[in-house]
Amino acid sequence: MSHDALSRPQVHALLADGTTVCIREVRPGDHEQLRGFYEEMSPENLRLRFFAISRRSGEMAADRACATSHPGYRALVAETQGRVIGLAEYDTSGAGQEAEISIAVADTLHHRGVGTLLTEHLVSAARAEGITAFKADALCENHEILRLFADLGLHTARHFDGPEVRCTIELDESESYLTAVEERGRAADVASLQPLLRPDAVAVVGAGRKPGSVGRAILHHLHSGGFTRRLFAVNPAATSILGVPSYPSVAALPRTPDLAVLAVPATAVAETAEECGKAGVRTLLVVTAGLDADQAAALLTACRTYGMRLVGPNCLGVTNTDPELRLDATFAAGHPRPGTAGVAVQAGGVGIALLDGMSRLGIGVSSFVSLGDKFDVSGNDLLQWWESDGRTDLALLHLESFGNPRAFSRTARRVTRRMPVLTVDAGRTDAGRRAAASHTAAAATRTMTRGALFTQAGITATRSVGELLEAAALMHAQPLPAGPRVAIVTNAGGAGVLAADACAEAGLILPAPTPQLVDDLLAVLPEGAAVGNPVDATAAVGEEQLMECVERIMRNGGVDAVLVALVPTAVAAATGDDLVRALTRAPGRRAKPIAAVRLEQALPVELLATADGGAVPAYAEPQAAARALAHAARRAAWLARPAGTVPAPADVDTARAHAVVEAYLDAHPDGGWLDPRVCAELLGCYGIPLSPWAWAETEDDAVLAADRLRGADGRVVMKGHWPGLLHKSVEHAVHLDLRGDSQVRAAFRDLETRFAGRLTGVVVQPLAARGTELFAGVVQDQVFGPLVLFGLGGTATEILADHAARLAPLTDHDVHDLITAPRCAPLLFGASGERPADLEALEQLLLRLSRMASDLPQLAEADFNPVLASPGGVSVLDARVRLLPSRQQDPYLRRLR
Repeated sequence: MSHDALSRPQVHALLADGTTVCIREVRPGDHEQLRGFYEEMSPENLRLRFFAISRRSGEMAADRACATSHPGYRALVAETQGRVIGLAEYDTSGAGQEAEISIAVADTLHHRGVGTLLTEHLVSAARAEGITAFKADALCENHEILRLFADLGLHTARHFDGPEVRCTIELDESESYLTAVEERGRAADVASLQPLLRPDAVAVVGAGRKPGSVGRAILHHLHSGGFTRRLFAVNPAATSILGVPSYPSVAALPRTPDLAVLAVPATAVAETAEECGKAGVRTLLVVTAGLDADQAAALLTACRTYGMRLVGPNCLGVTNTDPELRLDATFAAGHPRPGTAGVAVQAGGVGIALLDGMSRLGIGVSSFVSLGDKFDVSGNDLLQWWESDGRTDLALLHLESFGNPRAFSRTARRVTRRMPVLTVDAGRTDAGRRAAASHTAAAATRTMTRGALFTQAGITATRSVGELLEAAALMHAQPLPAGPRVAIVTNAGGAGVLAADACAEAGLILPAPTPQLVDDLLAVLPEGAAVGNPVDATAAVGEEQLMECVERIMRNGGVDAVLVALVPTAVAAATGDDLVRALTRAPGRRAKPIAAVRLEQALPVELLATADGGAVPAYAEPQAAARALAHAARRAAWLARPAGTVPAPADVDTARAHAVVEAYLDAHPDGGWLDPRVCAELLGCYGIPLSPWAWAETEDDAVLAADRLRGADGRVVMKGHWPGLLHKSVEHAVHLDLRGDSQVRAAFRDLETRFAGRLTGVVVQPLAARGTELFAGVVQDQVFGPLVLFGLGGTATEILADHAARLAPLTDHDVHDLITAPRCAPLLFGASGERPADLEALEQLLLRLSRMASDLPQLAEADFNPVLASPGGVSVLDARVRLLPSRQQDPYLRRLR
């Protein structure tokens, strides 16, 4: 048993077949269970584990696992419904960074991923304790354990010695290991959702006999929607409801349902979940709302105890429109149209709006899950389902919270390579934001944090349900543009101007037509047409002319998309021309996207069917069309960009950094802001370039420091310090441009007098040379992890709010984006004829800051302001770091919420 076994909570995770197990530390009270675990093993299994058939070996192994803890030893068990099914251990035996590992799995649980899952958890625990390699001895014929080690995704070396093989497993967190863990997690996730989204039998518990109950509405939806598998109701007062057979309890059902829908009062939810678990139900859909904390905890405990996945509580339901299944377990007003969009929401009202919108557009829905309070099944689970279901080509999300944003981001980055993932950015406001104690915390708004997650993951984030539907219509029906260049064609000059303004505001580019294109268009357009951008084809344009005009623009290499703004005219009516038909007669899937704007259109967005079975999106407002095209252009740019890599900065001393942090927190258990000396020591571990400085606690020390640090012009800066000081300029605790000893002494006496009883010392620095004042910082978000911010610095940094943000760890692409995104970026690239700043040094600073934040979960905030960037290099003139006690949590470790 490890020294902190009792302090580490148990976690639940999925095996390869989707069943749930509990992973926890071994406890002293497990001895009898572990003895029984080994006693039930077959002689062959015992021989492979202990190299001999001996029941005594199993008893000794149980003794060791439950013995008094000692440093360097850890034992984990996997259990289901209180029964131990696996044990994994490591022991350094005082060897420091290497540990011996052993794994045992119950005979009946082989080939279900128990050993692999336990090993992953041991790997995570070992890394946190500084262990760099596992070693294991196995019989050469023990193919299962050798395959387990080989398939982990870690570098494994084998040394054969007669009938035995010695395995050495390196524990570095490589991309191959993360990918292997991710793939195992995806397969387990998808398997666990099969009973939810492809159930062979469904029971609605709480379906009433009279109209008006939610349970009855769901039962009606399932029945009327033509659910093709077994359907039951559970109601002790009825034998049949809506023609569906009803039974008095879940235990009384003729067969165990894969999915149980719970529409019972909040007080009965936990008891009903317990009944379902005992009966062997695999998944629960809890639509009941209003559970208090105790009821909610009891519900989740029942689900974890019996290995049931849970959707809800407080949700609208689930749908799978597969014609072979036709599952509609919701209480929405109607049945959604079958199609190819996967939809997951937390808010039921948003779900209804998206179901209606997808049906109206004709895109339809492949599957829909209302997550509700999201106790278990999450958006991450659904992304992996849609990736694998063979039907979904468009994913729509509305998530108000994230259980594991870094795991979600990693999944989304993979899925968005295969299909568009769109979301409504819910919860953008900062109404609940805490009072910020630093520039970093002030800048790290919820909007910025979520925006960083979506941008890095390639997710298309919209501001409303309407905007999401606009973008979804275009991405479903049209190819992505190769870039942001848009040509506008209109039959009314005013409509063209509105469209041009909308495109410019959306960040799109309106290139001028080439002389060749001008000639080509004038040759087909009516007299009086103006060929610029927009192209004003005039009210006299006919259907054939408009179609030929659009096709010639499409063939032009300088245009990435075409927007056609049309208004109905008497001229077209008189000639029998249908200008909209000019767009739909041609193929719906052209090489470049086309979008229409019809100002008289009643609906915000429609899909106009084309002759070849495709569609052209039509919008009532030019702003909507422009937004959709801009979203598509950004997605195309993201897809065209190779996946970034996380560079490893040289000369980083992580072990020393951990020692500095631990020493500080030992002396300050509640954490706090580091004094300048400890701060400099920590930043030195990561090679972060600080401006030269010296600490002084007396007037004479300050003079000596100034004499040592004066540059060619002899000027220095003095900054006061005391515990808790955050904004020196606000407190007027800074003296600039000090010349000579007398000014240094006067400055020190001034600070000493004004801040008597608080001042603990001063920092003396040479006056900085000219350069661009920047800001860099990091804040550790409890949900999202470390967020790195960068932008314009100085005393007005919060007022101007010229910042960009990305979640750590930063890739090379993320660093580039951080540097180029703020409005001040031109200053760094040599605006107004100035020499550009040292961009390589700036990139290194951000990478080192990211590495520090990723290494140290105790780093609550870091504030570098100003950071001086010049052609000669980059240096941090003022740095503040705040530490808080925090336990490292592996964001990629497989576990349920």
